[in-house]
Amino acid sequence: MKSKHFLLSQISKNQKRINYILIIALTLVSTLVFSQTDKRLKGIEKQFNSVLESTKAPGFAVAIVEGDKIIYAKGFGYADYENKVPVDANTLFAIGSSTKAFTSALLGLHREDGKLSFDDSPRKYIPELEFFNNDMNNQIIIKDLMRHSTGLPRHDGSWYFFPHKSKDTLIARIKYQEPFTGVRQQWYYNNFGFLAQGVITEKITGKSWEENIEEHFFKPLGMNRSKTMIEGMKTSSNAAFGYELDENQNIKKMDYYDISGMSPAGSINSSVNDMSKWLITWINDGKYGEEQIIPENYIKEAMSSQMVVSGGIPSKELPNVQFANYGYGWLLHSYKGHYMVEHGGNIDGFSANVALYPSDSLGIVVLTNQNGSAVPRLIRNIAADHMLNVDKTEWAKKHKEDVEKALEAMEKAKETSEISNVKNTRPSHTKLDYTGSYENKGYGKFDIIVENDTLFTEFNGDRLYLHHFHYDTFELIDIIDKKIDTSAIGKSLKVTFTTNVAGDIDYLKTDIEPMTDPIAFKRTPNTLDVDAKTLEQYVGKYDLMGTEIKAYIKDENVLYVFVPNQPEYELIPTALHKFNFKVLEGFKIEFIETDGKINQIKFIQPNGTFVAKRKIEN
Repeated sequence: MKSKHFLLSQISKNQKRINYILIIALTLVSTLVFSQTDKRLKGIEKQFNSVLESTKAPGFAVAIVEGDKIIYAKGFGYADYENKVPVDANTLFAIGSSTKAFTSALLGLHREDGKLSFDDSPRKYIPELEFFNNDMNNQIIIKDLMRHSTGLPRHDGSWYFFPHKSKDTLIARIKYQEPFTGVRQQWYYNNFGFLAQGVITEKITGKSWEENIEEHFFKPLGMNRSKTMIEGMKTSSNAAFGYELDENQNIKKMDYYDISGMSPAGSINSSVNDMSKWLITWINDGKYGEEQIIPENYIKEAMSSQMVVSGGIPSKELPNVQFANYGYGWLLHSYKGHYMVEHGGNIDGFSANVALYPSDSLGIVVLTNQNGSAVPRLIRNIAADHMLNVDKTEWAKKHKEDVEKALEAMEKAKETSEISNVKNTRPSHTKLDYTGSYENKGYGKFDIIVENDTLFTEFNGDRLYLHHFHYDTFELIDIIDKKIDTSAIGKSLKVTFTTNVAGDIDYLKTDIEPMTDPIAFKRTPNTLDVDAKTLEQYVGKYDLMGTEIKAYIKDENVLYVFVPNQPEYELIPTALHKFNFKVLEGFKIEFIETDGKINQIKFIQPNGTFVAKRKIEN
């Protein structure tokens, strides 16, 4: 039973909490009033609306914090474009990779509690984690995961095209993902490093990454509308839908993307009002009100240079961009002479930017429901120009000019693509020969099938048509509303099939990771279900140049062949009378039927084709 003193102390703490919440609420009201009179923001909304118009974004929200105050928070455009539901400062958006600073900050808490060192191997906490080679296994430390210095490229096709709800399943793929350089030799963005950080948190605490984010950040900061997963956003009120611009620059709705097990790298959904509290915490050395949310020493370390992103001196075109480095979950730049700490975020239908100017006690967050959008960067820069009292750039105008240049470049790329296509070529095999299951252990597995004499596949629930490009190269074309998107022909991801020495299709290769050789998916031919009664017709003895070969059934309905002085070989049925050797690639058998009876076996091997005649049983 708890003592009276304990109960009174709890009442006192609760009263203080209530008073604190009232202070925060009153501060929010007063700052919103203040935003209307802050002279630095004069004329800013005209520029914001100009960006909304020039980018054709459905909507966005922006908040500006200074010190411990929100001085501006407002929405523009629509959260639901079709029904014209407006965006406000509480509208939920997917923040994508702006999640990363949250994930690394959890490790900052663990270090403060003495539960890990950033110099530890991540395998100390995730024993099942393996990298591509022993050099990586022995050298990579937790800090490398936090600052993108593992030597791994992105390998984003692994989680994006082959998502999985299990973090452990995704972690297992890392072993098969090839690096492009040595450990700590070069910075390169990698989402799997942040997945691993999230799993380290789970191993240390015995709680999910999602529970840790809510417990350590959302609750103490009062980020009451924020969600760790897309399901939470789907069931929330005042949540934005995601959109993109189609090839005709029309606004088109997109489905929510469920990032699933990859959540520590980018699954948070939030509003600018909630994210403002996160910004205030970072500006104030990890404190929110009187509570130390994140250790101060971690805050300073995370916002300082841990890895060089790109070397070089300022260019004539961008004289104020003086460096490009990375901290822990933050990109570091200079902006017109001011130190800037920021991170963007992009996921289907949404873009974000969260920016800090620590020396100026300034923070800006911009969230938009437009895919791959320039809006967060443009709005952030406009807000920074006003708040930092620097020469103002006409960002909307500059963006328009940049878009025009990009469109010209795209036209040239299109011409190059058309030239690279070799006309009047044919695939080397029949369509059926390309069917089967394809797998890369670092990525995932998919099937290719034939329907109505057409090749199809499916990635993450999306059906794709394989359009012949040239030779054994095909394009993966989207199917929209049950129709092939013909506008994508010549512009889509290409895959190339290769053959083994026996002439069979053995791999599909595709350039989905530009920093390595093409990613290869090994083919396993489709198999047939053949009952024991059907297999009986193949059973018997066959003569191969004086050597007796036996075909027999084991395990009820599995056909085997036995060659003297060799192991018995299990056969996998692939078509009528055709079988592959289960354990020998490039070796296959075809039984030859004459007058309704099987009387020969044709052994098709890399070193030739051999025929054995059936022996007549006495």
